[in-house]
Amino acid sequence: MKKLYLIPAILIAITMVLVACGPAPVDCTLPENICVGQVTDLGGIDDKSFNASAWLGVQNALDADLIQSGKYLESQAQSDYARNIQQFLDESDDLIITVGFLLGVDTATAANANPNTSFAIVDYAYPDCWPGAVVGTDCGSDTELPNVRGLMFQTDDAAFLAGYLAAGMTQTGKVGTFGGIQLPTVTIFMRGYEAGVIYYNQQHGTSVEVIGWNSATGEGLFTGNFESTDDGRSFATSLMQEGVDIIMPVAGPVGLGSAAVCQETGGCLIIGVDSDWYDSAPEYQSVILASVLKRINVAVYNTIQDLVNGTFTGGTITYTIADGGVDLSPYHDFESSVPADLQAEITQIKQQLIDGTLTVDGVLGQ
Repeated sequence: MKKLYLIPAILIAITMVLVACGPAPVDCTLPENICVGQVTDLGGIDDKSFNASAWLGVQNALDADLIQSGKYLESQAQSDYARNIQQFLDESDDLIITVGFLLGVDTATAANANPNTSFAIVDYAYPDCWPGAVVGTDCGSDTELPNVRGLMFQTDDAAFLAGYLAAGMTQTGKVGTFGGIQLPTVTIFMRGYEAGVIYYNQQHGTSVEVIGWNSATGEGLFTGNFESTDDGRSFATSLMQEGVDIIMPVAGPVGLGSAAVCQETGGCLIIGVDSDWYDSAPEYQSVILASVLKRINVAVYNTIQDLVNGTFTGGTITYTIADGGVDLSPYHDFESSVPADLQAEITQIKQQLIDGTLTVDGVLGQ
């Protein structure tokens, strides 16, 4: 029996040794330690989308030894945003990265109260107020903030290429899209997608139809969340019932539910968004036609690098198709299925979008 009493003691001793050998926590109050904290939007850090892409930028900065500490806090509800930001402020982080349109007001409020802390926010820019808006409630700031960098992306251009691709590849003459929450950073994908389909019709005399978004009315399909894969399944099923065979979900992890339905039924293909879903969701490679790339990881890494180099500035940086901040991914397993002439047209259209001879607004007549 005495030997049995030794087992807990040995386990405790081993645990103490392991703790002693583990990495010491980084003291973010020391000037030689640069610490970065990321506050996610809804959907979680492993959303295969914008949260995960931003975190990859932080991880790359850690791997490059640019920073000594990189951490994240997941927001389960919008009420978590301010509390998570405050936790990183309490820990004396040098840069706080917030991800998503919904964090706009809380980020500006924290930045105004902490002018010596640097912030970056994905998919948002200041000033963001409108006549009659109350600063701190309806909007974040009526001026640019010197300690906040807005990271914006001209994703409608890349989505234009995806819409053109979808129109050229559909077998039913109907392609679809849906969003998570109706935010400008979501609908910008959908506008570009629709414009690409319209332009394909103009060039080829076809009548491919877009189900799920109408730029003229501003109306479309939205799940109301960025978390429920069940919603992704049901929306994809409904779109297929309407004859859609290519779907672009703009809803974070929700879209993975759509990919699952496409794979199970063989009735549709998926165009991913934000990251290259062929890599980030490899279990669905067989139905990933392409992805609209939004290189948030590059924007975050560049921001961290500027902070380390002492060249960080507030204001807004917009990443475009010209600088590679947005793009259409390779076709991967569908490389041989996408006709060579369609690929050539998409390459030409990309150049026209870069040089400005073709625009999303011009095609939409807006």
